[in-house]
Amino acid sequence: MLFNTPEYFLFLGVVLLIYYSTTPRVQNYMLLAASYLFYSFWDWRYLSLILLSTIVDFSVAQAIGHTSQPGRRKLWLGLSLSVNLGILGFFKYCNFFIHNAAAALTWLGFDPHLPVLNILLPVGISFYTFQTMSYTIEVYRGKMEPVRNLADFALYICYFPQLVAGPIERPQNLLPALQNKRTVNGEQFISGCLLILIGLFRKIVIADGLSAQIDPIFASPALFSSPELIMGVFLFALQIYCDFAGYSDIARGSSRLLGIELMENFNQPYFAANVSEFWQRWHISLSSWLRDYVYIPLGGNRHGAFNTYRNLLLTMLLGGLWHGAAWTFVAWGALHGLYLIGIRLMGHIWPFQQQAADGQFSGQRLLGMAITFPLIMVTWVFFRAPGLSASIEFLRHAAELRQMEMWATVWPAMLAPLLLVLLIDIPQFWGRSHTVLLQWPRPLRDAVVALLLFVILLGVGTRAPFIYFQF
Repeated sequence: MLFNTPEYFLFLGVVLLIYYSTTPRVQNYMLLAASYLFYSFWDWRYLSLILLSTIVDFSVAQAIGHTSQPGRRKLWLGLSLSVNLGILGFFKYCNFFIHNAAAALTWLGFDPHLPVLNILLPVGISFYTFQTMSYTIEVYRGKMEPVRNLADFALYICYFPQLVAGPIERPQNLLPALQNKRTVNGEQFISGCLLILIGLFRKIVIADGLSAQIDPIFASPALFSSPELIMGVFLFALQIYCDFAGYSDIARGSSRLLGIELMENFNQPYFAANVSEFWQRWHISLSSWLRDYVYIPLGGNRHGAFNTYRNLLLTMLLGGLWHGAAWTFVAWGALHGLYLIGIRLMGHIWPFQQQAADGQFSGQRLLGMAITFPLIMVTWVFFRAPGLSASIEFLRHAAELRQMEMWATVWPAMLAPLLLVLLIDIPQFWGRSHTVLLQWPRPLRDAVVALLLFVILLGVGTRAPFIYFQF
């Protein structure tokens, strides 16, 4: 069930009608049933994986909470991590390792006949696996008590607005919101609807509208001029941002209608003045998860420069591999890791080391954006291209500077979607709020809402899946 379809809003409407007419305790059981039903629309068989993770981590947390012996606590945590990472590894990376093992054996002169398994990747497995692991880790660290009610914990794992593509919620944020009494006032309802509207605009009007221009360019880069290749990756940068940020907006808006606030996952990332700030603004729930559960446990920046650089690179390599079982994602993560290392190596030489003031387009920020965004664009080539060789071919053809006269026809195709993105992001950035539109004079606000609704309805026939569903 896609967020950008009438079926989802029929489902959401029915859920809200029942939700508003029941008591808080019944609401949680109803949301749990609705969440399982929502996931069943993808493939009901994979509910067994969610249930397995739920039961294992609920039980492990109880066991950790009932023992003070460090060895036993580590064993219980190890069980949780082994089960969750084992499930994720089998369904997401099994064939990747088989293919690469076969390639390595062939290179060594063997003739391997390794089996290739027909495995379908369960939707959302990377998201809910990281979410459930964060719970057991936090209980192990003593930062929270184990949840006593299994239904509350099960809802934390499968809460439908953020189940299939995040944000990856922390237990300290989402669990109390699910356990406490909730009320939805008029301001929450209106702001939730506005977030959904903005998300649909980003997804249907901008992201889906760009697919027809982007796909042929990445399929056959040798057939296009250098300006067209640059246009292709520029448009993909806008597409993936609007696609994923659009999902997050709809998720947050849907949850706000239920009186539950989800964390912000995007905060105008292309306005970042350096790559470090980019990761404070892009996929915030994943970057903060990697920081807290990978980078800092590895040692962070506490043990000298070399170890800091190693930890940065390992963390970003894992972040790349999290996105998919392909060397292109590993390369994407490696580039980001090298960028972060480069910023630290330059130290005070790099003029945009410190984050520029938020909400202001100072000269420092604008110059930093002019340097940072092209660096990010290079990484998107590896993210989008079908393989490493295709990525390198794309970059090589783009760097040949062929048919530069094509810029005259290319730049208008880049400008139109960019203006649509900026029409949303600049007011949000200046107002430091994703619902800044509600602060505008009512006639202007109503006119903008009517315009958004009109253009969304023009493209409502499209049902393209969200890009991050494949992760």
